[in-house]
Amino acid sequence: MAKRRGNQEGAIYQKRNGRWQAQISIGGNRLSKSFMSRKECSNWIREITEQKEKGLTFSSANLTFGEFLDQWLVTIKSRLRVKTWLQYRGIAIYHLVPRLGKLKLTQLKPAEIQSLYATKLSDGIGVRTVQLMHAVLRNSLGYAEKQGIIPSNPTKRVDKPVMAKSEMAFLSDEQVRSLLSAAAGKSVEVLLQLAITTGMRQGELLGLKWHDVDRATATIRVQRQLQRIPTVGLVFAQPKSKSGVRTVQLGAFTLKKLMKHKDLQEVQFRLGENKENLIFPSSTGTPKEPRILLAEFKALLKKADLPNIRFHDLRHTAASLMFMSGMELIRIARQLGHSKPSITLDIYGHLIPGLENEAAQRLDELVTPTIAADLQQMTPKESFKRSN
Repeated sequence: MAKRRGNQEGAIYQKRNGRWQAQISIGGNRLSKSFMSRKECSNWIREITEQKEKGLTFSSANLTFGEFLDQWLVTIKSRLRVKTWLQYRGIAIYHLVPRLGKLKLTQLKPAEIQSLYATKLSDGIGVRTVQLMHAVLRNSLGYAEKQGIIPSNPTKRVDKPVMAKSEMAFLSDEQVRSLLSAAAGKSVEVLLQLAITTGMRQGELLGLKWHDVDRATATIRVQRQLQRIPTVGLVFAQPKSKSGVRTVQLGAFTLKKLMKHKDLQEVQFRLGENKENLIFPSSTGTPKEPRILLAEFKALLKKADLPNIRFHDLRHTAASLMFMSGMELIRIARQLGHSKPSITLDIYGHLIPGLENEAAQRLDELVTPTIAADLQQMTPKESFKRSN
């Protein structure tokens, strides 16, 4: 017979197999769970009681994490980019549900989540993938907490996997000239020049259309990007962030090269063949496959005997050249599409050779006249003490 606890807090009894059973009433329904010890039963009843006081219902108490995750993915689908939603769903299907799906949502604890991360990392899963698992868990369980389904988000007490910062690569001005020389006369020549002089991302470059160019002001408007989405194909999407939608200034030489590229393109394509009016389409006038551009880029690096860098490193190259040219930080941030100049400085400031020395020298020159004037007004004895 069950042994009652005081004030209808629940019941605990031992079964014939030696295990202990705990029961508690929620909204007129009985919730039960078995444990190896009586103490575990008491702890569970205490925990459920606390959750009841915070709004726990019988239906949410019986909801598995897998069931909840399915519901959450449906709820957020309209609010996310297609690529992001598919990425979240893939993380859920292949990584989260197999390990955590059968657990009751209310039973999902920090220890289980932390153990999942450790297991995945030891199995050779990349840190970036585990970070995505953390993002899905944090967002979904945060939603559950906000809706009152669970009392608190367990990911708040979990250590997020940290990725070792990879060394940033960028080309010197001499290497840039070698790359552009190797690309001379090829279809990607102007694209690479734009990448190096503006810092636009690969997807942004492939998403450019001729009506984005304002020849009178020598500017180009970045307002979309081309990306490949699994099971969907190539699609145009908004830039990564609100600040990614921007107007980029072009140099006179780059604008001239761009207009020459336009003239050649009008000869190359028949009327209406470049349906999307793209600046950098494929050879048949369709959106250019990013993997093909990458292969062309890698071939040019090899031809020019340059380091095997990523295409994204051309963005880093552009930033470094902007810094070294003396361009103002706020203008660099705008060119790159950063929401704040501090982000630009955090990413690139410490990587620019001589930048710290130059800043220190300028500060030194700024205060030196003041110090010299002070020293002139002091007696020799005071001057000796001040200088020491």
